[in-house]
This record gives sequence, C-alpha cells and structure tokens, in this order.
Amino acid sequence: MISAATGAIASEKNNLPGYTQGAEVVQIKTTQHQIDNIGDIVYEQVKSTRAVRQLHMSVLVPRSDDLKPTIIYYPGGGFMTADRDKFIEMRMALAGAGFVVAAAEYRTIPDIFPAPVVDAKAAVRYLRQHATEYGIDPKRIGVLGDSSGGWLAQMLGMTNGDNSFDKGDFLNQSSNVQAVATLYGISDLRDIGAGFPEAIQRVHKSPAVTEALLVNGPAFRDFPGASITALPEKALNASPVGHLNGPKPPFLIMHGSKDTVVSPEQSAKLYNTLKKAGDRADYVIIEGADHGDNYWYQTAVINRVVGWFQQTLGLPEKTKNQSAVNPDANL
Repeated sequence: MISAATGAIASEKNNLPGYTQGAEVVQIKTTQHQIDNIGDIVYEQVKSTRAVRQLHMSVLVPRSDDLKPTIIYYPGGGFMTADRDKFIEMRMALAGAGFVVAAAEYRTIPDIFPAPVVDAKAAVRYLRQHATEYGIDPKRIGVLGDSSGGWLAQMLGMTNGDNSFDKGDFLNQSSNVQAVATLYGISDLRDIGAGFPEAIQRVHKSPAVTEALLVNGPAFRDFPGASITALPEKALNASPVGHLNGPKPPFLIMHGSKDTVVSPEQSAKLYNTLKKAGDRADYVIIEGADHGDNYWYQTAVINRVVGWFQQTLGLPEKTKNQSAVNPDANL
C-alpha cells in the first residue's frame, strides 16, 4: 500500500519533463565543483643565442569563486624527463578537494643545475602574477614532487628567501612556498645510493650517472667529466640539505621501505635535518613500497597527501563578492 506522502512523491515524479513509465528518477545532491583543465600554458621562456624555449604547465581549476590554495606538481624522471601529464590520480584528488593544481615541466639534462630550480621558482612567480585569473590565494602555495621532482620541491622549500635562483619574468613576485610534499625524493645528491649494495653504489660514483651530469655536465673537450663527489661543495649546493639557513615551510616527507632507486636514508636525512633546526616536518614510511610503484597510487596514500595539504594550507575560502559561475561554460 502506498502512503499519501509516497503517493505525492510519485505524482511529482510523474510530472517531471521527459518522464515516462519505467523511467528511473534519481535525486542527486551536488557537492563537487566541476574542474577545468587549462593546458599548455607558457609560464617561462628561456632565451639562448639562437632560440627561445617555452616551458609549459597545465592547471586544474575547480569552477568556483572561492579563493583557493594552490599546489604545483613537479614530475620526476631521473633528472632526464619532466612529463607534466603524470600522476593524474593525485592531481585530480587535490583539485577535487578544492585546490588549484598546476603541473609544470622544467629543464632537465643536458641542462645543468641550477636550471631546474630557476624554472620551478619561475612557475611559482607566474601563478602569483596570475592569481586573480585562476582564483588563487597567493599566500597559500604548496609544492609536490616525486623522485627527482621531489628533489626539486625540496629545493624550493629549502631555498625560501634566497633570491639567487630568481631569474626571468615577474621578479616582483615572491617564489617562496608555504608547504612542501616530497615522495621518495632526493635530499643529498652525494649519496643517493646510501645503504644499497656495492654494485649500485659504484654506479652512483660514475661521472655518467644522472646526478653527476646534472651538477657537473658531460665530458666534453678537455673536461673528462666528474663524479658527484669529485666536487663535494658544488654537489652540496645543488642538494636540499645544503641550504640550512632561515626558516623552512612545513614538509611532508614520504618514502617506501623497499625503494631500490633512491635510498630511504635520503628522506630520513631530510627529516632529521629539519627537526634538528626546529622546523615542522612529518615523515611517513610506506611499508613495502618501492620507487614509484603501485603503492603510491592507492587511495590511502593519496588521501594522506591531500589531507596534509588541507591541514597545512587550509581550505578554499569564500570571497566577499561571490559571482555566479558561468552556466554556459560547458556548451
């Protein structure tokens, strides 16, 4: 038997436009904003004698008028590649939580240090310059990176306040960041293979290994090449742990216990360095995880990163003058 209330609801459904007998009527509560993907943004132009190289980022923007905290993702790739299309699972989760999420490419080998850091800081300045356009709160910008991208994110956090890496456009904007999350990242280029078998450590002593190429460049003409430890002060300057002066933003440091590419000791060293200086750092070891394997794409890991950024940077904030979102934006 149908009650009067149930009958009234059924009657209302029958009056819906397009309704016909047998149609299922579903009521949905809208809780998520749409997310716009703005691709191929040129954030920096690197000029050389004969060419101008454009560096790109893509930006995920939740479609709301809220003032949003922002995350810039720097992809890893062994210092050889910087594919900004990676880690879409993490980036979409952050955007779904209300963050503006940029993914920025940067110069890699054969370009040498400090080129990647110069580029990464240029990406921060670009977003601050265009904060109004993307609904960004310029006071709340965090960075995220994995592997060599983790090294880059660490470098940004550890060099807050150091203007020596700021080159190019929008120099009126700060490149400081307010939060750093690093996944299986590199904190000291001099001993990436610390604790690994001797055969792997021998590779890291080679002048041809990527960290040596990043710091010293390739053998050419009268330069025979150099290992990463041949010029230890130069290598330390290119390492996050080589920049200890000044206060640091909060860090989330994550590493897999079974990483066979970047020693977990790298993350332990960064954590201990920050804690010794009195800076805020959270250190999470993912038991059983290797370097960039499937563990890192699990919901529990992604939620841990998203939740940490929410706790550290805060949630989107309502602006004083809320305007209606364009209803024709999808047409």
